[in-house]
Amino acid sequence: MNSSQQTNFIKTEAKRLGFLSCGISKSGFLEEEAPRLEAWLNKNQHGEMAYMENHFDKRLDTTLLVPDSKSVISLLFNYFPSQIQKDTTAPKISKYAYGMDYHYVIKDKLKELLFSIRETIGDVHGRAFVDSAPVLDKAWAVKSGLGWMGKHSNVLTQKEGSFYFIAELIVDLDLEYDHPTTDHCGSCTACIDACPTQAIAAPYQVDGSKCISYFTIELKNELPQEMKGKFDNWAFGCDVCQDVCPWNRFSKSHKEPLFDPNPQLLEMTKKDWQEITQEVFDTLFKDSAVQRTKFKGLTRNIKFLEA
Repeated sequence: MNSSQQTNFIKTEAKRLGFLSCGISKSGFLEEEAPRLEAWLNKNQHGEMAYMENHFDKRLDTTLLVPDSKSVISLLFNYFPSQIQKDTTAPKISKYAYGMDYHYVIKDKLKELLFSIRETIGDVHGRAFVDSAPVLDKAWAVKSGLGWMGKHSNVLTQKEGSFYFIAELIVDLDLEYDHPTTDHCGSCTACIDACPTQAIAAPYQVDGSKCISYFTIELKNELPQEMKGKFDNWAFGCDVCQDVCPWNRFSKSHKEPLFDPNPQLLEMTKKDWQEITQEVFDTLFKDSAVQRTKFKGLTRNIKFLEA
């Protein structure tokens, strides 16, 4: 197989495994991202996410992260649900956390893709990444032509919007490379205007230390009192900037059973959330990304939402 045939095989196999799309870039240094990342860290817009300061060089250069790598295979996987929580007054959970933790689901698919590549193409070495290592996922997705960076700093596509996970296989295989697409945000400022905490500091720049997702998931200390009343009822994560984005009117429901929510989750009332027990938490969120905040963190968030 030549590089063109290998590239076509990988993209066809990715589609068979359920990925929305697949784009490929040359492994190397992200020149444009380096000053942006440095400025973001210098402004302390990562808040208490100290891990963002680690592995600065590896975060920007995939050949340092995966020695001898030649290509970054970027993949998108849809998580947009067919149903959402029914009680509109109840604390809200971000849609990506409705079902099983995406790290497990997508990592298995990446392993299967890598196995298929080795079986068909030969002795290929590489590593799989799902939001769990110093990889600038969104930058690589944009570089690989899978979408453009929206003003809310999420990757956007004209056909699917932004409700998808981004993952990578970084391999020592020379492939045919894709090119970035064009920006279609235009003069729209819907996400900036709608953000309850004004976390979108400027178009294409999010102050992570002001984001509701940061407060409800990453922050381990007490929630700041000045944010009281600004969480728009979000108890884990936040979808506001995506919900208001005009491109997400094209979002289609995912077809991954493992991402389907526990039916009980969608039925829970405001009172149910306020009275949630450790036992209910463990049942509802077994193998869920919500485990990240733990029962203590979730109940802290729910209590913070109360007047």
